[in-house]
Amino acid sequence: MSLETRLQTPVASALLEIQAPIRTQLARVPDEMWRIVQADVAIVEAANAHLRGMRGKLFRPTLLLLAASVEGRPEARAVPLAAVAELVHLTSVVHDDSVDHSVLRRGQPTINALFSHQVAVLMGDFLFSKAIAELVRLGDMEPLRVFTQASNEMTIGELRQLSSFDALSFSESDYYTLIRAKTASLVGAACEMGALAGAPRFRAPMRRFGERLGMAFQVADDLIDYTEQEAVTGKPSGNDLKEHKVTLPLIAALGQMSRAQRERVDALFADPTPSDAHIAEVVGIVSECGGLEYARQKGELFAQEAEEALAGLPESDVRQSLFGALGYVMDRRF
Repeated sequence: MSLETRLQTPVASALLEIQAPIRTQLARVPDEMWRIVQADVAIVEAANAHLRGMRGKLFRPTLLLLAASVEGRPEARAVPLAAVAELVHLTSVVHDDSVDHSVLRRGQPTINALFSHQVAVLMGDFLFSKAIAELVRLGDMEPLRVFTQASNEMTIGELRQLSSFDALSFSESDYYTLIRAKTASLVGAACEMGALAGAPRFRAPMRRFGERLGMAFQVADDLIDYTEQEAVTGKPSGNDLKEHKVTLPLIAALGQMSRAQRERVDALFADPTPSDAHIAEVVGIVSECGGLEYARQKGELFAQEAEEALAGLPESDVRQSLFGALGYVMDRRF
């Protein structure tokens, strides 16, 4: 089945179907996460309780467990490794929300909004240190090496973004460097570590699959910010523009804009609190100038490269789920 056909198949885009081969192991991941981060400290327990209520779709643990099951022999350590992958992701979420002063995620208050920015920073540090402690407990240097490298890349990516003073000079190359660090590095690490916990001979292709899938994931996420409404995403449509973040749709459109259109974009980025009407206007300009279509095509290219990385995997329901993850990433709705 071609990538294009899969992208149009609802079954392939349904995360529950993708998770079917590893549902039993995946169901154990949340308990593993909260075992790892439990602490007899009131504020930590309160923050943990809130984070439990904000549980996401466990996409990175899903990929890790699928990678571990490629040859049908996942090791017992795959489940705690999946928990660690989600904790590292959760660390980045808590820190990013604090850095961006975000007050909502998936329609619920962020840790920094519910408690404080100080608590959010320290809570993120706590989650990460407990994840590392779990890797030490497992006694294998490879997961420790791979996950700490991914975490370092994510941090460097965030620092690069913060150090960019002229947002509208952000190039397409800069954008790919950023999303490779902030998103694709952890997705790639999760797939690589999954392979090591059950199918080590596929370590390299699973790493490649995860990295390219992560690139496609972030491009799709940036498109959602331009195309979906708050009721679907749990965050305001156009939030990246409101926060003066430059992503691929805008980068692609800038070179196609008329002088008048570019002036409206410049005015938005000069305004510390742009109106919803101004944001909607710029969203329309980006669409009119081909930015959304360009980003879709690039996302599909990354998905195609991820698909190619799966070529040597043995036929199984796990392999089909990994293919299905491509459709989910490109067609998902949050």
